[in-house]
Order: sequence, then C-alpha cells, then structure tokens
Amino acid sequence: MVRILSALVLMPVFGAAIWFLTSLQLLAVALLVLAVAFVEYVRLADRLGVPMPRLVAGAAAAAACVGVGWPGVSAEVPLLAALVALAGLAIGERSVGPAAFHRLGASLLGVVWLGLPMGTLVVIHCEVGRETLLLLLAVVIASDTAQLCVGKLLGRHPLAPAISPKKSVEGAVGGFVGGVAVMVAAGPWALPGIGPWWLAGLGAVVVAAGMLGDLFESLLKRSAGVKDSSGLIPGHGGMLDRIDALLLAAPAFWIAVGYFG
Repeated sequence: MVRILSALVLMPVFGAAIWFLTSLQLLAVALLVLAVAFVEYVRLADRLGVPMPRLVAGAAAAAACVGVGWPGVSAEVPLLAALVALAGLAIGERSVGPAAFHRLGASLLGVVWLGLPMGTLVVIHCEVGRETLLLLLAVVIASDTAQLCVGKLLGRHPLAPAISPKKSVEGAVGGFVGGVAVMVAAGPWALPGIGPWWLAGLGAVVVAAGMLGDLFESLLKRSAGVKDSSGLIPGHGGMLDRIDALLLAAPAFWIAVGYFG
C-alpha cells in the first residue's frame, strides 16, 4: 500500500516535469537521475569485487546520454570515445587476468544500460513530443501496478524464481493487460493515426521490454547479494528500482516509434 501511495504522489511530479520542462531542462534532470543510478550501479559492482574507473565510466555514461538525447550530437562519438578510453585504462593496469575483462565489461555495461536509455527518454520528448513520453510513462506505470496488484491477489506460479521470487506468471499477465489497455486507450491522443491493433502490439512490446528491464536489474542485484537498493522513496528502493523498467522499455518504444513509426 505504501508503494502504491508513493507512486500516486510521484506520478504528478514526473508528469509535470515532462509537460512543463523544455527538452534541454529535461536533459539536465535525466543527467541528475543518471548520476544517482550510476552511483548505485558502481556499488553493485563493488560488492561483486569489480571496481571500475568511476570518473571515466560515469563521464562516458553521461556523454552517451547527451549524445542520444540531444539532436545534432552524434551518439556514436561518446560510445567510441568511451571504448578507447576504457581500453586504455585497462591496458594501464598493473596486473593482468580475468579482472581486466570484468572491469571493462562492467564499465561498458554502465554506459550502455544507463546512459543510452536515459538519453532515449529525452529524445522522445524532443523529437516526438511530450504527449508521447507521457504515454510511455503511463503504460509502464500501469503495467507495473497491475503486475503488483494481480500478483498479490492471484499469483501462484513463479515467473523467475531464481531472480525475483515474488513475481508471478499471473502478475505478468495482469501487467500485459493493464499496459496494453492504457496504450490502446490513450494512444490516439499521443500517436494519432495509428490503429488500435498497432497500438496493442506497441503496448505489448513496451510491457515486455519493461518486464525484462525489471528482471535484469533484479538479476544484477541478486548476483551482488543485494535484495533492494537503498530506499530513497517510501515504499520503494533506490533509483535503479524506479527506472529499471524504463531502461529497456524506452529504447524499445523509441525503436518502434522513432524508426518505424
């Protein structure tokens, strides 16, 4: 109940930010969220014994966010620069061994998993419109809420017991129904001209990607022996727990709308 009440408070805040802020201002907010999430990610890596070059990897993630999120800035430039810089740091290490692979892989994952999706949220706002970004957020929230409620009421069959024991197949089905329903109902407002069947398919893609994002973040936490990130918001975990679904849902949505829409 606390989680739902907190979400009801946060939804108008995020909605107002998306509606009233310019894309440049939203990019600044995205970078702030990225910084908090990256700190949590670094802590997970530390628990696994994989210390990263934090400043370089963090700067690369921020550059990737800007590269994707702001028109006229090439996304591949910060990604290529990050590869060169991180490879150079790896070569400069005093010792060699598997740890070099782990550090480089963890650093690049932080750039791709966190930096690119946060920039995707901004480019949706800038290129397609604030209504479309609000639609994406509404679908993810509706799916997440439906998964939680249906899972608590009807959940019997575990969805991914090794990763997230509380998630159920029944909850996932409820998440698909809730997310697709919101996409079909609100889609004509944000994406006029797209038929209901296409909207339903788009909703299913977004919901599936959001569930994968949630499970992927849970996989990282379980691997690090962490149940939840530090609670920044009552009823919720850390920043990663708040944006995990969007980290994969936003790229999937942008591919569908930005490139095939």
